[in-house]
Amino acid sequence: MPARRITAVCASVATLTGAWPLAAPVHAAEPTPGSTAAATPVLLADTDHDGEVNAGPAGGDAAGEAVFLPNLDDSERRCRVADADLDAPGGAADARLAACDDAADARVNGEPDAADLARLRLPAMPGLGDAATGLLSVDAPDKVRIFARRDGDRLPSGFRPALPEGDGLLTAAELRAGLEFGVEGRDVVRDASRWDGRVTITLTVTDHGRRSVARVRMREAPLLLQNDLQPAVEVLAGKPGTGPGSPPALPFPDGLPGGWQEFARDLRGATHAAGVRSPRFVAGTSQWWKDTWWQDIFEPTTATMPMPGGVRTMRVLVRSGNVLDLGEASAPTPRPMARLLFRDLRGPGVAVVQQLTLTRRDRLTDLRNSTGNVESLPPYAGHPQGRLLYGTGRTRRPDPAFVRLLTGMGQGLQPPVVLDTGWLLVGHVDETMHVVRARNARGWTLMIADPRMAARLLRRAEAAGAGGTRLFPGSPTVAGLLGDRALMAANDRAAGHIDAQLDTMLAATGLGRSEIVRVPVLFSASEAEPSLLKAYTPGIPNGLSLTAREFAAPAPYGPVVGGHDLFRRAARSALAAQGVHVRWVADLSWAHLLGGEVHCATNALRDTRSTARWWAYSARSTALLTMPFGG
Repeated sequence: MPARRITAVCASVATLTGAWPLAAPVHAAEPTPGSTAAATPVLLADTDHDGEVNAGPAGGDAAGEAVFLPNLDDSERRCRVADADLDAPGGAADARLAACDDAADARVNGEPDAADLARLRLPAMPGLGDAATGLLSVDAPDKVRIFARRDGDRLPSGFRPALPEGDGLLTAAELRAGLEFGVEGRDVVRDASRWDGRVTITLTVTDHGRRSVARVRMREAPLLLQNDLQPAVEVLAGKPGTGPGSPPALPFPDGLPGGWQEFARDLRGATHAAGVRSPRFVAGTSQWWKDTWWQDIFEPTTATMPMPGGVRTMRVLVRSGNVLDLGEASAPTPRPMARLLFRDLRGPGVAVVQQLTLTRRDRLTDLRNSTGNVESLPPYAGHPQGRLLYGTGRTRRPDPAFVRLLTGMGQGLQPPVVLDTGWLLVGHVDETMHVVRARNARGWTLMIADPRMAARLLRRAEAAGAGGTRLFPGSPTVAGLLGDRALMAANDRAAGHIDAQLDTMLAATGLGRSEIVRVPVLFSASEAEPSLLKAYTPGIPNGLSLTAREFAAPAPYGPVVGGHDLFRRAARSALAAQGVHVRWVADLSWAHLLGGEVHCATNALRDTRSTARWWAYSARSTALLTMPFGG
């Protein structure tokens, strides 16, 4: 490399001012006064995010910052889950399961693990003396590990741990030959007030008493929520197991959950029609299989970094913050069903993270820590990565530590919108709204549960002579529902609360009221807690988007007039106007009568390529982005 080019590269890489201009440049060399300057080290990094290790001009909001991944997957499937771990009381098993990942050891676990390392290069420094030394250091030593291997070595086994295990020491022979470094994140951002995901790596070279320094700034890839317009690539759901299915401390009503055959039949049909592979049905343990709420045990995110020829993606499943109180004889226990994530999903390219507070709390409060209460909005003007959405209340709130993880992991790229869900029995944001494709400028809108529409359709059915029909087995007749003053008053209260939620969403998104898709859902007071409300008829918005145009909705069991379910007809018409086709799924016994719906009983991993290049957009951009969502 010509001397002039080396000088230019050194100034670019060693200074790396990025998004925060420095008052004065950081000098690459710091010679002893009166001496000749030592040879200047150069740390090359992918600061322009083209996937190549170089010192080209950086761009985007992360200008001047190379990107590294939180290396928390299990590339060689070496992390084991014993059967006893799945039902163990207390949190010891959970801590042990979460502690096993690729970053937990000081070795590169094969080629897939090597591909998860962000690369830096130190060009050869042939003029150094035999006594020269190099020292790597980082300002957040507990957050990253740095491996080193001779420049040109392409074997994963060539990497040795340099920091922290090697104390950052580099020999004269290594410096003269040149080195390639691999950087892995050892954790995610759990509290943005303590760490924002950024690190500065410093290389100090000392030769004949003279010292020279190179620095590079790096940023860990944020954990970004997928959104419901992105097509599903894998759908997950539960299935019946053997044994009682629940412990004595948490009994289930007789016969519930039931109707799995009908649920599974319809869900398979919906995925087939959408061109998505058949769902993966997973049974829990004999003690816990009745906990079928796959949406409530984890929220899928992705972390991505540039790589040669494209993007390296790691799925990071954020475990729910649920901790169960199983009685005084047992310690507070993280939700056992969520341990299936470690057994069935963690592996190459898939990580699991958790942030749990092992304290006793009442069941209704703990429901707020389920990830059915965590959703996302797709990109829109001013928010090119979309936004986090979660619910809370005045008296029952999610665990603050869990909220710190949710709001910190995205590093400010998906700022939260917070809804009041304190009036709901379960208290989840997915109970009342769902993002759907729309024929508007931004490409999406909100589908909202409309209790007033449900009441109007009941009255229409009664007027058409269907007042004596029942919505589903065990329900009153249409006339009986309309004559139930307490139920109708509860339905009106739900409408008022949803109005307030909608006001919040309109203010946060800029959507207009005329753009909202409304579908009928009848609400009632909870028998267990009359001050709290629940969906009396299956909540249509609480379904699963399979693609932007295919929506698996809970069959609503609305009033039937002339052979047509009025709730189905209204919802199908409203969504068809936006180019969305509805696939009905019977979930009455499998989910609805236990307080959930299709969405609660499923989860989906999605194709996130449309939002993978987060570094290409500014979090503060106000330009309206057009993002591809598969039609």
